[in-house]
Amino acid sequence: MPHVPGLRSCYAKVGRLIYFGRLLDKIRLHAAGELPADYVPQLGDAQFYTLDGRCCRFLGVPYDAVREHALEGGSDDEEILRWVHARGTARTDEECHMWNRFIAKLGWRDERSAVLPGRIQESGLVGKPIETLIDHIEYDEGRDPVRDRAWESI
Repeated sequence: MPHVPGLRSCYAKVGRLIYFGRLLDKIRLHAAGELPADYVPQLGDAQFYTLDGRCCRFLGVPYDAVREHALEGGSDDEEILRWVHARGTARTDEECHMWNRFIAKLGWRDERSAVLPGRIQESGLVGKPIETLIDHIEYDEGRDPVRDRAWESI
């Protein structure tokens, strides 16, 4: 998948969390008809293993509620995150740190390890130093998380 304008890196933070901003970008791009079709099956929380679903479950707010609030307009990402925190599960700095590390390492020696090699093969990224699902997403969209040492920002 090539670079998608308006879709930020998985490593980009909103508040204390990585990935949340990307979730908001996907919501907005989908509503505008600008999210590539390959991304649509991964939207939401209907499938247990999607990053969107994991993020919403961690925050304790259903994806549909986040989507609805994000599309109301007039709110920046930080405000949306405050809204989510006020309605969901209160999270400590330590829990947010653990979330960031969990998502950054997903696919490395865990229940998602089996799917990663197939995704790397399908996307033509064999030979890249991909160890996690987020590494794969980053390389697939034209970023190089290893060169940029993206994990150091979380």
